[in-house]
Amino acid sequence: MTTYLILNLAFLVIAGIMLHRHLKKPSHSWILMLLILLLLTAIFDSMIIAAGIVGYDQGKLLGVYIGRAPIEDFFYALLAAVVVPALWNSSKKENV
Repeated sequence: MTTYLILNLAFLVIAGIMLHRHLKKPSHSWILMLLILLLLTAIFDSMIIAAGIVGYDQGKLLGVYIGRAPIEDFFYALLAAVVVPALWNSSKKENV
């Protein structure tokens, strides 16, 4: 069973709800930030996996990789790209 995928899908649902509530229409700068974040994830996750710092149970992965990074790693970058701006926008509204 792909348990990493199940865990990531739960977080992706949360991110989707936050995206729908706080980022109605993503801006060009947000899309650019997401692309840069995903690129950096691919580069640095591949490096730490190649160095042997992080390892995964291959039986719990989908088997799709970008570089050496499993696709499941990219869910965290996507979650951060949604949650941080949503929290920032929420805090700005509360302070006004």
